[in-house]
Amino acid sequence: MKKISFIVLFCCSASLFAQQKTMDFEKYDPVSTLKVPEHIVTKAKFPFIDVHNHQWNLSEQAIPGLLTDMDKLNMAVMVNLSGGNGSRLEEMTKSIRSKSPKRFIVFANIDFKGIGEAGWTANAVNQLETDVKNGANGLKIFKNLGFSVTDKDGKRVAIDDSRLDAIWEKCGALKIPVLIHTADPKPFWDPVDKHNERWLELVTHPRRKREANDPEPWEQLIAEQHRMFKKHPSTIFIAAHFGWYPNDLGKLGSLLNEMPNMMIEFGAVIAELGRQPRAAKHFFEKYQNRIMFGKDSWVPEEYTTYFRVLETEDEYFPYHKKYHAFWRMYGMGLPDAILKKIYYKNALRIIPNIDKTLFPD
Repeated sequence: MKKISFIVLFCCSASLFAQQKTMDFEKYDPVSTLKVPEHIVTKAKFPFIDVHNHQWNLSEQAIPGLLTDMDKLNMAVMVNLSGGNGSRLEEMTKSIRSKSPKRFIVFANIDFKGIGEAGWTANAVNQLETDVKNGANGLKIFKNLGFSVTDKDGKRVAIDDSRLDAIWEKCGALKIPVLIHTADPKPFWDPVDKHNERWLELVTHPRRKREANDPEPWEQLIAEQHRMFKKHPSTIFIAAHFGWYPNDLGKLGSLLNEMPNMMIEFGAVIAELGRQPRAAKHFFEKYQNRIMFGKDSWVPEEYTTYFRVLETEDEYFPYHKKYHAFWRMYGMGLPDAILKKIYYKNALRIIPNIDKTLFPD
């Protein structure tokens, strides 16, 4: 009888185990038994400027719906980094002036095709000047510079290539900032094995994997960016995604000390800050004049994660994308004076033509 019971129990257990084996890691989301206070913040405490957003469609038809969602979040100003250049940018800024001139800021983009051809640099500078006259208030550089931009001979163009110097100098002269995304998280270059924190992300998004020759080592790309910052001290550069050092705030602090023309924003890296709340809060206190609010992708419901990390002292809550951050986070509970700088004061200081009447002080 005991032998039969054991067999039945074993078979039942084996069947249950077989069923559960079909559940992948990303679907495994156990309900925490931890009972701690929760503060779900769906609206920022103060009006804020999102300095890292992407809207390919800012037509007169699209703007009213965006404004509705922005108001729910208390987003006073959206900085659209995907303005393009030429006629496309001009059409976008006309739509904004027509529908909501105070709520949107547009950054221009450079067309890198043809670098090295006669007159390319001068033409790029002239186009930038025209774009600023047509309403651009900054320049956004995508990660294709350093990754895939090539010159007329098919050679990779380094981020600090001298043929681009006149563009960065012109930004300084026009008093517009350059928000630049260089490289990607360092683990994208590391082996996809049990030691890689980004294992799940790389397995589910294999196109994000990089190698030392695809296109270059991570360290080289970051070094190119920093050399470019140092070559142009009169130009303000905003390093996107905390310059890919949100997991090494000591190093990031030394870079900010070294380069006074460097600002940072935390688009897509709030999960790194939320898992080190004490260190992150100390960093925000020390560098409160150098940090701006950025989100990156336009998914309104995800802003809650950002507000919660910045404003509350909540404990052990999840990020909104498990493949991106499988760990739990904690709030920093920043004081109002620092929140105001992060949410809007620092952006007002470096991005021209934002209407200051939208903010309390």
